[in-house]
Amino acid sequence: MKVLLSAASFRPDFGGPARSVPQLAAALAEAGAKVGLWAPDGSARTSPLLQDMVDAARLDGGPEEAWRRFGKVDLLHDNGIWRDHHRQLARLAQNASVPRVVSPRGMLEPWALRYKPVRKRLAWWMYQRRALDAANILHATADSEADQLARLGLQRPVRIIPNGVTLPDMAQVESLRATSDETRTCLFLSRIHPKKGLPLLLKAWNELRPPAWQLHIAGPDEAGHLSQLEDMVRHLDLGETVRFLGSLEGNEKLRALARADLVVLPTYSENFGIVVAEALAHGCPVVTTHGTPWEVLETDRCGWWVPVSTGSIADALREATAMSVTARREMGSRGRKLVVQRFSWPGIARAFADVYEEAVTLHNRGR
Repeated sequence: MKVLLSAASFRPDFGGPARSVPQLAAALAEAGAKVGLWAPDGSARTSPLLQDMVDAARLDGGPEEAWRRFGKVDLLHDNGIWRDHHRQLARLAQNASVPRVVSPRGMLEPWALRYKPVRKRLAWWMYQRRALDAANILHATADSEADQLARLGLQRPVRIIPNGVTLPDMAQVESLRATSDETRTCLFLSRIHPKKGLPLLLKAWNELRPPAWQLHIAGPDEAGHLSQLEDMVRHLDLGETVRFLGSLEGNEKLRALARADLVVLPTYSENFGIVVAEALAHGCPVVTTHGTPWEVLETDRCGWWVPVSTGSIADALREATAMSVTARREMGSRGRKLVVQRFSWPGIARAFADVYEEAVTLHNRGR
């Protein structure tokens, strides 16, 4: 099958889909599909996240040019909504009678809809709902996202497939781990954005101030949120225990995850939360909130899944930081096993291939 995968951008500072969509493309290509990658900013050619991807066609130019250069497409898988290029791609697919799968990627979650709501409400009634109802299949990454699509009254079939995770070499991870006599590290690794709940985390950290622990905050700044957090750190006098690391990629990111004793994602809303899976893949336990679909952290005893509040985050951090190194490592090992069993890319690619075949069948029936 020849599949065109599109997203808003593949730049490292553009959030989870910038990573997961290229990794899906690589897994699909490994399974025998012919795959093209396109984003309107040309990042399919320029992003460092795609440098090693030799099995996917990296397309640039406008949507019509990319479509024409890639050649006859069997299926379009569009990731994201709201932007004008999504409308253009939907029109191209309709004109070429090509099946279409759409992954909203969390952009219809309640928190996301409340962020800049007037513009989204207008777009929803002008074109966005109609475009989604014209897709053959909608893809959700978790049950919670599928439930939200149903609440919005969308009429298309919804199929649930989680994001996959690239598994690091655990021998390399172990070689980078901190020794037992070093300061322990709690790591936040995501976009620095109001959605991520970092003020809640800083308030919880201020309440707790665990001895011999540091909080490291890593990620690209969005909407000037970093300066607000820096002001907050100064106001709370947390400068001795909180460090801002900037955006981390490649070996720097691997080292940060390998040396972390705990990863925390205090977010208000995620359709998946890729950093949770990445942390578990590195054998690191996680504290996150009910804003993510990660209840399995509790059921599989590899982390904490708590309400979105300063007090709940502080309680989880208090328990996690009081644990012995051995106990946290055991939690991390259970998390690694969970990721291997449920989130490795070969299995995820097979699930998507089945959804693509179903979309083709549905499309042909509707002709």
